[in-house]
Amino acid sequence: MADAALSTSAPRRSLLAGNALPIAIFLIFALVPLFATFRAEAYVLSLVTRVMIFAIAALALDLLIGYGALVSFGHAAFVGIGAYAVGILAAHGVDEALVSLPVALVAATLFALATGAISLRTQGVYFIMITLAFGQMAFFTASSLAPYGGDDGLTIAARSTLAGFPVLRNEHAFYYVVFACLLAAYLFCRVLVASRFGRVLRGAKENPVRMAAMGFDVYRFQLATYVIAGMLGGLSGFLLANASEFVSPAYMSWQRSGELIVMVLLGGLGSLNGAIIGTAAYLLTEEWLSGFTENWKVIFGPVLVLVVLFARGGLIGLATELRRLSRG
Repeated sequence: MADAALSTSAPRRSLLAGNALPIAIFLIFALVPLFATFRAEAYVLSLVTRVMIFAIAALALDLLIGYGALVSFGHAAFVGIGAYAVGILAAHGVDEALVSLPVALVAATLFALATGAISLRTQGVYFIMITLAFGQMAFFTASSLAPYGGDDGLTIAARSTLAGFPVLRNEHAFYYVVFACLLAAYLFCRVLVASRFGRVLRGAKENPVRMAAMGFDVYRFQLATYVIAGMLGGLSGFLLANASEFVSPAYMSWQRSGELIVMVLLGGLGSLNGAIIGTAAYLLTEEWLSGFTENWKVIFGPVLVLVVLFARGGLIGLATELRRLSRG
């Protein structure tokens, strides 16, 4: 009887131990609106909503870099395309999320399919440069859209409706919609990484020649990953446009792509939890330092360099190492 109780409790403990970090992360996000009522509610909700939106884009980028060794410097283009889908439709009087969301996802997916089919014919620094080129093409295309604001961007009159109801215009409701999207994106990426697809992708990262010799079409797996990352970037863009009620070519700039890469590196490559933590650490630190000085990047830059140099696994790796040392 006692042995049976022990055998059932052990898997529960191991399951909790393996999922303690993501449970804690999403529990904190879920409880933020409750604690926000005590201090600057609108500001806190807006800031954490922004963190969750960019965390979706970082999750998508971590699929490419952390699991596929595909360093893309044009990932922000997908975010911008998703945002512009919302803005352009709104400019023509279409503010229904059930229309703008599929358009945003399809537009980002098609752009990812077209550019990925070409980019993945290259490797290494050539892949980096061609994704940067495609990202800048999207940026300059958006800048040339004079009917939609051009360089100045486009203001959206109001957030999208949902089945005709102004659900997203309520701050708390919108917060939990973004939370649900982040949770769904995380679970999707986690299942994908743990699947046969994910194992092939990781195998191609280590030794693409061997995976090809085993009969796997590495190019097709990488292209599918690139398209999935583009789709998730489009989702992030849809949410970002609704959160800020504004779209701008700056969403697609190479600087924004670089920031997303830094977020992934800061949290820890090849760790979905790290992508979320790195995004939160980057954006919250940026917000905190900018309150002291407008030259906050002068302070933040060296800190990021030190993290990359001395914490090779990012914040996740650093925490693991400190825990190991404390036990030893």
